[in-house]
Amino acid sequence: MVEKKTNKVALGIIGIFSAAVFLAPFYLALINSLKTQKGFLLDVIGLPGKYFTFKNYVEAFIKLNFLKSATNSLLITVTSILLLIVFASMAAWMLVRTKTKLSTIIFLTLSAAMLIPFQAVMLPLVRIMGKLHLLNPGGIIFMYLGFGAPLSVVLYHGFVKSVPAEIEEAAIIDGCNKLEVFWKVVFPLLKPITVTVSILNAMWIWNDFLLPQLVINKPEWQTIPLKMFYFFGQFSKRWDLGLAGLIIAMFPIIVFYLAMQKHIIKGVMQGSIK
Repeated sequence: MVEKKTNKVALGIIGIFSAAVFLAPFYLALINSLKTQKGFLLDVIGLPGKYFTFKNYVEAFIKLNFLKSATNSLLITVTSILLLIVFASMAAWMLVRTKTKLSTIIFLTLSAAMLIPFQAVMLPLVRIMGKLHLLNPGGIIFMYLGFGAPLSVVLYHGFVKSVPAEIEEAAIIDGCNKLEVFWKVVFPLLKPITVTVSILNAMWIWNDFLLPQLVINKPEWQTIPLKMFYFFGQFSKRWDLGLAGLIIAMFPIIVFYLAMQKHIIKGVMQGSIK
């Protein structure tokens, strides 16, 4: 009994320490976004106090051209996620239901693709996309579809295994074709993993800086992470405005994550049953 209580206390201490380590960057970003530049340079850790100001958020909102850049980010993120959901779910379903050596090879290839670092292919990729005149929002959506497909297919693949094939057979007997079986019968059952795939890809695409930096070459197409670079020049760094802009940029995706987080563990756990 004493040993169990000791273990619970130890786990509690580890949990509190882990939470403190995880939340420390958010704390520093928030308090320093409410300070003047002078206050930030004098005391990074302390509360704003006499250096408190809310003007950073107003100025950052204007200089980020937030409505335009947020629209660009939202368009790219939502379109990429919708395409990933459609193609990855259908591909995973066919790979599970088609039990051949070819389907196994395709699945293993997609799984292995997750191990390839983006930095290893980014230069030849950008060169090829440039020749195809795809260095634009349409091109970056196409690339997100390619880079996001392996993980999405793997997640869907594990979940589809838990869907009884008998349900699909019954739908076929009732007169459904392949597409109707998937969209009317199978896909509604994939809601937990679909939410998981959406959240994971939304957090990645919304916050991505490197790929848009390489692909988007016009100011009117820039996403929020690219606009954030505006505050950090060669000779000056406006950390007060930069951190305020960071909080503004994080807010939409944090709200989305908090609203959907309960589905993540459910989707991943159910997808790993078989």
